[in-house]
Amino acid sequence: METTIDGQELIKLIHAHLDIAPESTLEEVLELLEDEKDLRDYDQGTEDIKINGTVSWEEIKKEMKKHVA
Repeated sequence: METTIDGQELIKLIHAHLDIAPESTLEEVLELLEDEKDLRDYDQGTEDIKINGTVSWEEIKKEMKKHVA
């Protein structure tokens, strides 16, 4: 069974162990948090594509030229 911890609980746990945890452990925790954020961003991006579709590279270049000129 997987245990779910919300953000506030996780922050409290990290603060409680911050002084005693080795630096390598803290680096691992940060990497895991970054990975989790990357996965959420990916999920949000793919959901947005399903809803709104995509834009062609030609359309993007055309828009970029408007902003540069």
